[in-house]
Amino acid sequence: MTPGRAAEWVAAHALSSSDVDCATTVMLKILDGKCKMSPVDKVVMEHLYDAVKHRSGQRFGEEFHSLIATARQASSEALKNHIYEKRVLAETAISRPVMKAFKAMIRQEGLFAGLPEEDEEA
Repeated sequence: MTPGRAAEWVAAHALSSSDVDCATTVMLKILDGKCKMSPVDKVVMEHLYDAVKHRSGQRFGEEFHSLIATARQASSEALKNHIYEKRVLAETAISRPVMKAFKAMIRQEGLFAGLPEEDEEA
């Protein structure tokens, strides 16, 4: 998976503002170290996030995107704790069925096509 392929996938699919929030939440989970996805799936989700981060989310906006950008540049224990708090708040704002439907949709619609299938718990 390349950033270009993820961007092409995003361009070909009508993602909602709720989908952008889901991608943002998964990115927070990757950054706080609590994500149980495979390394390959994490890369795919990072590329997906990068392809949608300029879009408006239903709930999360520039504050979250700035935090993610900062965390990708440098990490500290304090920053990880702050990201963890934001991720927990994000997961609370998005219902479990909405997040599960998002994950099922991106798999069904081929974002992970051609990649090894592995169980993941984001």
